[in-house]
Amino acid sequence: MLAVRAGQAFDGERAIPGGALVLTEGGRITGIEPGSADPPEGWPVVEAAGATLLPGLIDTHVHLCGDSRMGALDRLPGYDDAELAGVIEQALRAQVAAGVTTVRDLGDRRWSALEWRDRSAAADGDGAVRYPTVVASGPPITSPAGHCWHMGGEVRDADELRKAVRERADRRVDVVKIMASGGAMTPGTDVTACQFDLEELRLAVEEAHTLGLPVTAHAHGLPAVEQAVAAGVDGIEHCGCLTASGMEVPDRLLESLAAQGIQVCPTLGKTADATPPPALLEIMERTGLTWEARLAMVGRMHRAGVRLVSGADAGISSGKPHGILRETVVDLVEAGLTSVEALASATSVAARSCGLGERKGRLRAGYDADLLLVDGDPFTDITALRRVSAVVLRGQRADLQ
Repeated sequence: MLAVRAGQAFDGERAIPGGALVLTEGGRITGIEPGSADPPEGWPVVEAAGATLLPGLIDTHVHLCGDSRMGALDRLPGYDDAELAGVIEQALRAQVAAGVTTVRDLGDRRWSALEWRDRSAAADGDGAVRYPTVVASGPPITSPAGHCWHMGGEVRDADELRKAVRERADRRVDVVKIMASGGAMTPGTDVTACQFDLEELRLAVEEAHTLGLPVTAHAHGLPAVEQAVAAGVDGIEHCGCLTASGMEVPDRLLESLAAQGIQVCPTLGKTADATPPPALLEIMERTGLTWEARLAMVGRMHRAGVRLVSGADAGISSGKPHGILRETVVDLVEAGLTSVEALASATSVAARSCGLGERKGRLRAGYDADLLLVDGDPFTDITALRRVSAVVLRGQRADLQ
């Protein structure tokens, strides 16, 4: 039993006037009372003066096997199983300390994040909850020597593509990740070019959907984004719409994204001293592309009705370490979303994108007791997310050290 109280609260979709007292038992929320209510006699209470209570944050795009240093993904082939487990554990601790209670891993090596998901879920049975909930894709499907090939998901033809999707279903992944374009973190790939043709991408989507799995596509270049939309993917990661001459976002593309309900994770959020990888830096210098232009494009997507979710691409470099999701939410506000809309993108909207909309991302009876207290008022100052006061994981107060 645990009660969590604050004079201000956000339920995952809207502010709760007067705050809330959230009652939890057995890892679930059992009741929501006004912030002025007294907790049941004998219940321990977590509260902080001037704090705001929210559902725990959800990062929809992480790489748990990335060690948050430059060259993180390049080092993966050199890790043994014990080293990978150590990196993942450290990543999850950093996420908890930042108020993140659920992560969606979109690319591991040797199914490491998937194995951690299953092991962690089993460990919850001993009554101790230490880490965020993990949703996982396993190694992303990519072309030969394609983006993140060193994670082990290369396929060479339609038959191998079909087998790769079926293997992921057999291993019970939560989502299929496919690299529709090259990536800035893999030398030798082209961020503006497609890695598969439309029929191959459509085959992957159809196979996954037949097996009951959603598909999200990594797509930096405009041709890959357009291809992913035509193939019927459920989500697009990055969605930078890059071309050789810069960033281009046709109105018809925005209309299609919105009409098809494709969720877009623009992977905003970075440290103040982040340096773009060489491939992206070259495009920026050649075309004059700026971070401000990127934010403006995301704002355009929002105004067009595109569903945006928060995800940081955490762990891939020192500029995108684990625990950076709050900066993603701050950037969404800078891009033009209201504070409430940005907070929803990292709670209720993110939960639905991860297939967890019936149990996470809301302050609602019956939902998992994943809670966050921040010092201040994120409705008027979204940077309050940087001031984590307390985190509750499935009804247990987390150790933030």
